Amino acid sequence: MSKPDELLVDVAALVESEQSNQMSLTVVVGGALITGRLAPEAVWRQRVSEVLADSVRLREFSGVFTTTTREDGPPTHLHFHMARILQGTVGIPETGGMHRVSIADVSAWTMGDFSYSDH
Repeated sequence: MSKPDELLVDVAALVESEQSNQMSLTVVVGGALITGRLAPEAVWRQRVSEVLADSVRLREFSGVFTTTTREDGPPTHLHFHMARILQGTVGIPETGGMHRVSIADVSAWTMGDFSYSDH
């Protein structure tokens, strides 16, 4: 998208202002279908930092996520918690991951979390 969808920006702004991670969303980005729950950027950054800090090999990267560089204004990215990339009947990863998606790159979206079946 050359100009981000204003409605999607409003949804992201509400998630940021309410500090909630209960909004389920599914987006199409570069042909990939990503589904999960939105989280406020600060919550997302903290969780990524914690995961990296627990890793012996990746610990040095955890500090990058504790520094907030976001400027005032509308959100520019969606921060997914427990997100999966859907491919066929499989969600990758099965347990969900932490994904950051540029709102400007979203070509389609819908409210709710798509489920998948392993059968």
